[in-house]
This record gives sequence, C-alpha cells and structure tokens, in this order.
Amino acid sequence: MLALSRKKNEALIVNNNIEITVLEIKGEQVKLGISAPKEVPVYRKEVYAQIQEANQEAVSMEGLSALQNLLG
Repeated sequence: MLALSRKKNEALIVNNNIEITVLEIKGEQVKLGISAPKEVPVYRKEVYAQIQEANQEAVSMEGLSALQNLLG
C-alpha cells in the first residue's frame, strides 16, 4: 500500500485519468472528491463488498436453478 500525505485542496493522480482531491478535513473525517471517466466505477468499500456478495448469491442461485432444470 502506498501512503501519501495530502493537505486540503491537494490531489493525486491514478492511472493518468483519475484525480482524487482532498476537499475537506474535519477532525478524523476526510472528504474526498474523485474525478474519473464514466466507465470507471467508484464505490465506497462497504458498498463494493455488498455488491460482490449479491453477485455471488445471484450466480449461486442461477447455477443451482440451471442444474435443477437439466436434471429435470
């Protein structure tokens, strides 16, 4: 993991096309602004984990249903 120090209104660039800017700092909370192409999904980590879990459940259900249909 790369750890960088940034102050308010300072930014960093990822992969030449994603800019992450520190917008505000209040105590232990940091507000970030992210500029990325529309085709690049940006999620909070907890939301991403929920999406991955839902996708795994959907795949499992579909796989089970397909197998039941094949077996009659």
